[in-house]
Formats: sequence, C-alpha cells, structure tokens
Amino acid sequence: MTRTLLLATAGMAVLTVANGAVAQPATTAPVQPTARASRTTVYEAGFFAQYAPRSALDMVQRVPGFSLDLGATQTQQGSVDVRGFAGTAGNVVINGARPSTKAETIDVTLSRIPAQQVIRVELGPGDLYGSDYAGKSQVLNVVLSQQSGIDGNVTASAKRWYSGFINTDIQGSALIRRGASTLNFSAGTGRNRQIEEGDDDLRVVSTGELLEHRRKHNSYFNKDPFVSAAWGVEHGSDKAFHLNARWQPSSFDLFQSNRVTPTGAPQHDDNLIQTYRDPVVELGGDVTRPLAKGALKFVALATRRKRNDVDQYIQHDGLLSNNAAVDGGFEQHVRAHRNETIGRVSWTRANLLGLSFEAGAEASYNTLLDSTDLFAIDENGQEERIDLPIANATVKEKRGEVYVNVGKTLSPSLRIDGGINYEFSNLRVSGDATANRTLKFLKPSLTVDWKLGGGWHSQLSIRRTVAQLNFYDFISFGDLSVKRVTGSNADLQPQRSWEYHATIEHPILVDGLFKLDVGHDQVSLLQDQILIVDDRGNAFSGPGNLGTGKRDFASLTLDAPLGGLWSGLRAKLTGTLQRTRVEDPISHNQRKWSGYWPAWQWDFTVRRDTGRMSYGFELNDNQRFTFYRTDEFDTNMNRGPYMTAFVEYRPTPRLAVNFSVDNALDTHAARDRILFRPDRAHPISVFDEFRDRDRHPSFQITLKQSFGGATGTRVAAKGQ
Repeated sequence: MTRTLLLATAGMAVLTVANGAVAQPATTAPVQPTARASRTTVYEAGFFAQYAPRSALDMVQRVPGFSLDLGATQTQQGSVDVRGFAGTAGNVVINGARPSTKAETIDVTLSRIPAQQVIRVELGPGDLYGSDYAGKSQVLNVVLSQQSGIDGNVTASAKRWYSGFINTDIQGSALIRRGASTLNFSAGTGRNRQIEEGDDDLRVVSTGELLEHRRKHNSYFNKDPFVSAAWGVEHGSDKAFHLNARWQPSSFDLFQSNRVTPTGAPQHDDNLIQTYRDPVVELGGDVTRPLAKGALKFVALATRRKRNDVDQYIQHDGLLSNNAAVDGGFEQHVRAHRNETIGRVSWTRANLLGLSFEAGAEASYNTLLDSTDLFAIDENGQEERIDLPIANATVKEKRGEVYVNVGKTLSPSLRIDGGINYEFSNLRVSGDATANRTLKFLKPSLTVDWKLGGGWHSQLSIRRTVAQLNFYDFISFGDLSVKRVTGSNADLQPQRSWEYHATIEHPILVDGLFKLDVGHDQVSLLQDQILIVDDRGNAFSGPGNLGTGKRDFASLTLDAPLGGLWSGLRAKLTGTLQRTRVEDPISHNQRKWSGYWPAWQWDFTVRRDTGRMSYGFELNDNQRFTFYRTDEFDTNMNRGPYMTAFVEYRPTPRLAVNFSVDNALDTHAARDRILFRPDRAHPISVFDEFRDRDRHPSFQITLKQSFGGATGTRVAAKGQ
C-alpha cells in the first residue's frame, strides 16, 4: 500500500515573469503572482532565479508547497516495490508525459535535466495528465525549451566524517537539442560511504541483568556508479518518440568490528562482513501517434536485476590484538535474477461526446530465480548447512490489466473523474515449495475536484488499490546482523485497500500555501508477519496476511514567504498525525501496523536567498515505530530532532559552492528489540537488546557548475 508520507502536492498563486537564464542570482524581489490559467499555477523560469538552480530537480524542490512523490510504495516489512507501470507515476511529468522508466526514479530523471532547459513549471490537478495521475490533488509539469543548443551541469562533492575519512562523489549530465530531437546523457560515480559507532546491551527483562555488552564500529559503502541516456523526438503531444536506457552496477560493502563483553566471561572480537553485488540494467521507450482525434501511445519496458550477496559473521576466541583465532560463525550466499517486462497501450481523447476519455491495457511478466544457502561454521572452519523452509525457488507472475477513465468539467469550478480497472494475474511458485493461483480484481476510482471560491481548492477521491507482492517474501533468508531467520510464505497474497482521501488548500501571503490532507484507508489481508511452521515443526516469523487493517491520517503543509520580516526569507512546516490498527496474530489484540507508520512526524525548513548567498536549516522528527514479528518487537527511533544546515555562495552565475553539515545536533539513533524465545506465543525467556548508534556531525562541500545555454528567447516544446 502506498505510504502516504504526508505532505503531498499543492498549488497556489500564479507567477509570470520575463524569460531569462535561471542560473542568474536574484538581484530584486520576486515578481508577484498573476493569473495565467484556470486550472494550473504557472511558475516561469525567472521565478527560480533567486535560488540559482542547476537542474530541474532544484527547481521542483523550490515550488511553493509542493512535495515530490517518487511513486514508490512501502510494504509492511519495509521493502519498496510498485505494481506495474502505473504504480511508478509519482507526481511530476515532463512536457506533459511521464518517462518510460521504473529503475530510475523521477528525482534522478529531473537531476540530469539542466535548469537552463526549463521554460516553466505548471502545477495542476492530476486529471490533466491521464489516468495514472487521476486522484492526485496536484501534479507538476516541467516544460522544456525547444531552443537548439547544448546545456549541462557537473556536481562534485567531498564529505568528511568524524573518523577523518572523506567521501568523494561526482556526476554530470548534458542535454543536446536539435530541432525536435533531444539527447540526454548522464553518468556518476555514486559513492556514498557512511561511518557510525555505538553500543549494544543485552539484558534479561524480568531481572534487568546485563548478559552482554558490545562496542561496535560500522562502515557502510554504497557504490552505485551509473550511465544513462535518453533520446526523444517530440513534434507535439500526439507525435512523439522516446527511448531511454540505464546501467547501474551497484555494490554494497559493510564491515563491522564488534568487541563483545559477556558478563563473567572474557572479551572477544567479532566481525560482520557484507559483500553485495547487485547490477541493474533497464531499457524503455514509448511511441505516441494521432488516432481518431486522439493520441495512441505504446510503452515498452524491460528491467533486469541480478543479486550476488554474501554475508559473513566471524567469531573469535579472544581479542584480535592478542592474535585471537576464528572459532565459528555463520555465512550466507544469495544468488538471484529478478526480471520485469512490461507492455502498455492507451488511447486518449480530450473531447469524446463532451468527456475526456482514456482507455488502455497493460501486460507484464515478472520472474524471480533465487538460491539461498545458509551455513553454520564450527571452530575448525567446517560448514554445516542450516535448512531453510524455502531456500531455492522460482516465482513467475503473468499479469494483465484493462482500464477506462472518463472525466467531465461540469463548470469552471467543478470537475468529476471516474474510472475502473480490471486486473487478472497468475502466480506460480516452484522449487522447495509449490503454489499456483489466479487472482482477479476490480479497481474503481472516483475523484471530485472543486474550487470553492475565495481562493479555496478542494479534492475528494475514492479508489481501490492492490499492493505489489515482494517476490523475495517467497524466499527464506538469514539476517546475520541480528542473528535471526525470516521464514517464507508461498501462499502470500497482495493486500487490497479502499482509500478515502480529501484535500483542501488555500494560498497564503501571496505565493505561500495552506494545505490539509485527511484520509481513511481500509485494508483487507494486510501484509505483515505471521508464525510459519515448516514440515519439520520448526517455527519462523515470516510474511503473511492478517485481517482488516485501518488507517486514519491528517497531514498539514504550511509554506510561507516571510520577506516582510526579512527579505528572501521562507519557512515551510509539514506534519502528520496518523492512527493504524490491526489485530495481532499472536495476542489477538489491536495494535499498530508494522513498519514505518509513526503516529506523528514533522519537518520544519527555513531558508533565506539574497543576492549571491543562500543559507538555511531543516529540522525533523518522528515517533518511534515497530516491526511486530512473532518472536520479537523491533522498535526504531531517533533520540531527538535531526538537523541539517547549509550555506551556498555563487561567485559567478554558473558556479555555486555549497557548504553543509549533516546531523548538526549529533542526534543518536536507537533500536530496541524485545526478544521472545522461542516466540511470543510460547515465551520461555524474554530479553531486551538496546542498540545506540551515532554518526556524529559530518561536513560537506559541493561544487555545482553549469555550462552551455543557447542565446535568445527560449520557447516551450510543441504541444505544451
């Protein structure tokens, strides 16, 4: 189910200013907003000059009251996945259309578009951009120039951690336009090393007795170098062709040093080593042609992922400084291929018997081939296999969907959109377990968009959604960082939701925004953790379906220009209150949902832009949240508000130097695990493992250089 982090999109007053290069620092106050279109709010490129953006992403992040939705969803186990092509829609389109990609999220796509190529951005209701966006209160359309020329940007950064290590990263992009044809290339090193230290304490709950203390140092190193390219030919909204490709040979390395001090026993040093090699390649494209006074669009997408992961937990008989020897441990190997192929066809017409109309069909073929091997290693280095319920399996899903969506503008202030999707799929699991089932769903939706007058705008939406299954939930695996095994479930089904959402918003202080989102979600077969018993009587906590889950939420956005107090000052506050309930499968009492569903969270940002300088800070916090396994309560939390801050100086119109500090308040993170042995249904022993982690403040310098830029007045791409 889509994690509705609050703060969805918003619109406000219109801005129109003279055309010009957006890289120039502001030297005068921003132009006041004026009306341009009845259903959209328009921000010309000149509005963003005060922020000196280097990419389209920089501009999108500065749209008043708008929060970027990446189009990803969160399952109750915390994994991220989306269903089909429509599930990645997000809330941003480019020249009125969405990119044909899933592996590359919209923020990455926007980051490789030079700001010089953006003519304007338009904020409007989702129905303007097709059925994928119907029901979204606001969608942002980034309109690009058709002026021939070359534009690009390069970003280089260096970040110093408390240990003295300096992480470096560089990436760049270039956009070449000739007439209706556009080529976009980008590449980057994707280096992100993070360092932390902390302590663990393991105690007996009933007595408080300390059983073990651990002092840990962790080094995480994500290396996600990438190369991507996109080619587009656009002669109009109904005459377009796009082709895009991305290659990302991702890797992840963790090294943990762990000094263990058992109560009443000698100290010893352990190590956790994780070596993951997970490359991704994607090829996608679309073709749009005119047909019967409408537009016929074909989309094709193929994503291929490999996974070659090795986890090692190495135990020693003493301290490494005393030449301790290895006396046991664990090792796990995961090898997998995860493939997805999607084809889609749709026909849209702006006026069919007085209605906007869209109909289409989508087919997808998803596969997972996985092999997992878990071993215990004795003091002599001999491996003994640990049997898992489902360690080797092949999962195949064939899915089809047809849909119709219609809309009607009843008056200048009232519009209704409705649609119905019919989905059918066949899922097969083979290997250590077998399953074969066919699923069918009707997914209706209805949206009412109403301008109440006096600047007030509201929207009410009702829709039924079906979650995407995480195919790795069909595979058992060990988590050596917490010394536990998660079971698998070949009978897992996707949860279904009825979502009732409402939005009301109003401009404040000219180009600021008040926005309130409220909603109720009714979820059947909620995906969570259940007790799984294998054929040999071994019990595991693993993914499964519970009963009916309910969620109520209210999210507030206040985005206010405060130039009347201090020129260039702006503040934004977002916050959410939510309540989730479901019956626990062990205690049968009502509890919260597992995963990142905190009862409250907030974010406060202050920024000032003046001439060649910008500076500001961001504070955020959320309530602790818990994963409810059948053998533990795993609670995660921050031990105070988290703060970042920055100062940016622009010595020239094309160069920006940014200094930033991360974790400025030295906020610790914590994890509290209540462990039930053997499980919560039959607890013989209960332990409390409390983990504290500190990454300390880190300091970064970033250089952002733009280049290129055609001269003369830029004009929008045709059809926009």
